Amino acid sequence: MIDLYTWTTPNGRKVSIMLEECGLPYNVHRINIGTNQEQFAAEYLKINPNGKIPAIVDSDGPRSPDGRPFTLMESGAILIYLSGKVGKFLPEADYGRYKALEWLMFQMGGVGPMFGQAHHFIRNKEVVPYGIERYSKETRRLYGVLNTRLGEAAYLANEYSIADIATYPWVSRHEWHKVDLHDFPNVKRWFDAISARAAVQRGMAVPAV
Repeated sequence: MIDLYTWTTPNGRKVSIMLEECGLPYNVHRINIGTNQEQFAAEYLKINPNGKIPAIVDSDGPRSPDGRPFTLMESGAILIYLSGKVGKFLPEADYGRYKALEWLMFQMGGVGPMFGQAHHFIRNKEVVPYGIERYSKETRRLYGVLNTRLGEAAYLANEYSIADIATYPWVSRHEWHKVDLHDFPNVKRWFDAISARAAVQRGMAVPAV
């Protein structure tokens, strides 16, 4: 059984979508990151020393040197681990595998941080024009990169993979950063296709509010 420590954020939903897609049983533990208390509690820091979400504990995973259950933080690492556990969503052939990892890294290093900053400045009560302009512009640039790629292939690594699972929850908040998906038709086509997946719908509802 896998214990998932998560909250209602794109990074958290990456993992709940992946667990649903893989058909793995899991327990949900809500870590309300809005309080700045639960995520920094001593017990949680034993699981995720970075004090962020998501994190997992897999009682059936590899044992640590001191025999404790397997814990893992960082959403990208968790997606790679779960794909290895079930043999899905990360192609075996070198080309597809490395393309999936390439676009996963694109999400981790670009889409997540930049979209997150756009969310922060646009939704902040204090208006910071420089921050809004800087991160909105970069967000639209990244949408353009995605749109170009998705004009070449149905999914980021040609077939549906952890790269799509990682990116989708961030794009699902396009209204937060004032992006109209009709401006990026290839992204919209991709987004609509993934939105129709039952496992994605279930994963996006975790944790229940």
